[in-house]
Amino acid sequence: MSSPDDLTARARIRDAAIGLFAERGIAATTIRDIAAAAGVSSGLLRHHFGSKESLRDACDAYAVDRMNKLRDEMFGGGKLGDAGFMTTMEPTARLLTNYLVQSTVDGSPTGQKMFDDAVELGERFSAHLDLADRRAHAAVLCAMQLGVFLMRDQLSRALGVDVRTPEGHRRMMLGFAEVFAHPLLTPEQLAQMRKLR
Repeated sequence: MSSPDDLTARARIRDAAIGLFAERGIAATTIRDIAAAAGVSSGLLRHHFGSKESLRDACDAYAVDRMNKLRDEMFGGGKLGDAGFMTTMEPTARLLTNYLVQSTVDGSPTGQKMFDDAVELGERFSAHLDLADRRAHAAVLCAMQLGVFLMRDQLSRALGVDVRTPEGHRRMMLGFAEVFAHPLLTPEQLAQMRKLR
């Protein structure tokens, strides 16, 4: 996100809403809270967005678009190993991820679609794997990833560092990478589990 001085009132309102919605949830955030954080009047917020629900829809659209662009740059642009890029994009990606997780939990139609799309994408990406139930694999993986963000207080306590900070976020992401890199079951244990179907 940009410096507040560089943003239009509409963009300042959107960014303030994303920050507050990510931190508190939509229900616990008021129009007044958002207007105060953006440095505008409640009337100007209503002029630009009409209602809190319309503002949330605009935040959802922005967050999904921005995350897609960051993901494309990171993976498609070959910047996954670029320390400078990763350091620059991390605060934005962390905030938008927290926002999108909260939006999904709060029942936003965009959040629900995002989860469904992630499950579909997971099914496609796992096409080369030997899976007994590809859909269940993708859905459980998406739910596990959301769960880490929903249990951020518990995870922060267990790690001894707030996962909302750059240091904590990096440690959490490394934990993710290592979980995905190492199977937890032996082939024999997996064969036993598959007999339960």
